[in-house]
Amino acid sequence: MKKLLKRPGVQAFVASIICILLGLLIGYIVLLIINPQGATESIFKVIQNFFSSKRANLRLKNFGNTLTKTIPLIMCSLSILFAYKVGLFNIGAAGQYVAGACACLYAALGWGWSWLPCMLLAVVVAAIYGGIVGLLKAYCNVNEVISGIMLNWIGLYTANTILSNVKETASPYTLYLDKENPAALLPNIGLDKLFNNATVTIAVPLALIIAVAVEILLNKTRLGYELRATGLNKNAARYAGMAENRNIIMTLMISGALAGLGASMLYQTGYMRWECTQSSVPAMGFNGIAAAFLGGLNPIGSIFSSFFIQHITDGGSNVNTNFYSSQISDVISSVIIYLCGFVLFIKLTMNRMISRSEEKKGEKN
Repeated sequence: MKKLLKRPGVQAFVASIICILLGLLIGYIVLLIINPQGATESIFKVIQNFFSSKRANLRLKNFGNTLTKTIPLIMCSLSILFAYKVGLFNIGAAGQYVAGACACLYAALGWGWSWLPCMLLAVVVAAIYGGIVGLLKAYCNVNEVISGIMLNWIGLYTANTILSNVKETASPYTLYLDKENPAALLPNIGLDKLFNNATVTIAVPLALIIAVAVEILLNKTRLGYELRATGLNKNAARYAGMAENRNIIMTLMISGALAGLGASMLYQTGYMRWECTQSSVPAMGFNGIAAAFLGGLNPIGSIFSSFFIQHITDGGSNVNTNFYSSQISDVISSVIIYLCGFVLFIKLTMNRMISRSEEKKGEKN
């Protein structure tokens, strides 16, 4: 059993399960404190999400909605973990996500571009935005967390300003993409019929392919080795002849590109429109941090963790509002997402317990 628990993959899985169960338990306790009468029913509805729908076609459609919102979360978690593997904490993924959303929406609504050029523009703009953080880190030694946070807000208000040119007159939201430029919508490739939902697009298989590609890049290529080596010890990497500054900039550009692509994969489905008066950075970039750690900082694990977080978040909207306010769903989701950040702590605790157990066993022998 101890040999099994020593494996990093097993530790990550066990730690993730513990965090999930703790989050659900605390969420249930919160419901009990507010109103015990509807607590049990509400927590089960949170867990069930789309399974709580009575009709099969409605369950399928709601499942499709969850999938649509899971895709950008997967991309943001990949963005976070890619930078983290190279020793960088890209909290600016939220701003890069905003930059990607702004680029694809303006290209679609303002210039009338088709879906592929819009998506590529989102990737390029977000990569450049991430590259700014990399340049400041590499040549000015500016901490990427500080510059990333500042650029998040610069990106938000810049996006609001630019997208105000393509918004509805009577509302703060951008124009409907399906009405103004259907060619900018991502292709469905038959998935809309499979899930009874037009917003389920090529983004689903594309995100899965990218997750596998990130895993291969980080662990099976020379570039990935150099990037990880730079993150572990930049001085040693420099001594070995690796381009330290180039690797830092490249890492944050790739990280930014992943976040920007995630925004394109959401907004180009037509599922959501940009609100040009919003005063807070979209939570997707920050939730990506929780998804990355809950997935054990593994690209494949991030797929499952992202789906779980989005599943719980959507399930929170099913809480009985006769007993609780509508904000209680956000409270439960936030508690679970917050506890996802303790995965590494639980893994560390498990390793310490195993080490102590082995030390005691050695002393007896």
